[in-house]
Amino acid sequence: MDTEVQVTASGEQTTLSDRKRRAGQRIIMGIGGAGLTDDERRLIRTVRPAGFILFSRNVEEPAQVRELNRELHSLLPDRFPPLLSVDQEGGRVLRIKATRWPAMRVLGNIDRTQTTHQVACAMADELRAMGFNVNYAPCADVDSNPRNPVIGDRSFSRRPERVSAHVNAFARGLHSRGIIGCVKHFPGHGDTDVDSHKALPIVDKELGDLRETELVPFRHAVEAGIGLVMTSHVLFPALDEQYPATMSRRVLHGLLREELGYQGVVISDDLEMKAVRDRWPIHEVLDRATQATVDLFCIGRSFEHDLTLTMAAWESLIRIQEDDPGQHDRTTDAEHRLSALRERFLLSPPPPADLSVVGCGAFAALASELRRKGSGIA
Repeated sequence: MDTEVQVTASGEQTTLSDRKRRAGQRIIMGIGGAGLTDDERRLIRTVRPAGFILFSRNVEEPAQVRELNRELHSLLPDRFPPLLSVDQEGGRVLRIKATRWPAMRVLGNIDRTQTTHQVACAMADELRAMGFNVNYAPCADVDSNPRNPVIGDRSFSRRPERVSAHVNAFARGLHSRGIIGCVKHFPGHGDTDVDSHKALPIVDKELGDLRETELVPFRHAVEAGIGLVMTSHVLFPALDEQYPATMSRRVLHGLLREELGYQGVVISDDLEMKAVRDRWPIHEVLDRATQATVDLFCIGRSFEHDLTLTMAAWESLIRIQEDDPGQHDRTTDAEHRLSALRERFLLSPPPPADLSVVGCGAFAALASELRRKGSGIA
């Protein structure tokens, strides 16, 4: 793969080198298999992404995952320690199937926040043993639509306050073990009847209704100091009739940052999902999302596009800085938020757990007991 990029050196406030660095530091990149290819290594050295996301296709066994994360870390400068991330929610969303943790609805049914905290600590120990420092969990969506094809038992409950309590307990558990937690999918994916992996969902609710249901867990998570917030590729006409949350300044800057007061890092849901990938060119998605104050862009769900989408995103993020003087401040703000996240979680991480904890007997017994206790619907 040719990773030579021709980008003009226009713009007055930063050098081309600065713009390239800042563009790379807004990308969370996926890779194709259980080990890196030479093309991937070259692209990583060129783009210098903020971090990586692993999926089931990247996983063979715990020691291999740890070595892969070690190599990914080694390819980037020490001053920019990478976010090494995974979706490890429990239930249907377990990229690494060591301990078979139950769906979060099981924990919501049991409704003991101490138990939820215990599970998060155990899950964090497994992830840290394999070299991860970010988990895209917990799911803060309220399961308010029984026809929802993508959330369902990924949500702790149909009750906003119960979701809030368990989201915060889970996030505290992750953070206490050195794993950055991420609430998703802002401002809520629970009342959709379309899967955003396949099409663009629309939630036609008034803002007052959103405040009373969907926003409740996110508000509590922000107040409790959550590490990351992930956007949804969902359209909320009451807030923005044209663009989904990921691309909407009214939703992210207006609602999340100004109304809820969130000052941390915002990461997009995967840009390869058809809710955005099939509707707008990547340059427009990135331009509008950066204006909306998205800091990081996840590009990793599938490998059908080879590495071209990652490269195209990097080039677009460079050109966006050149074309719009206002992007200088937005890009600088994103850089500062990411630096603060790294300083909070990555500069003095706890020592890695031993690989023997991954799928250990004690965790397996706990997961089995939880499924037995909480198998009903709350």
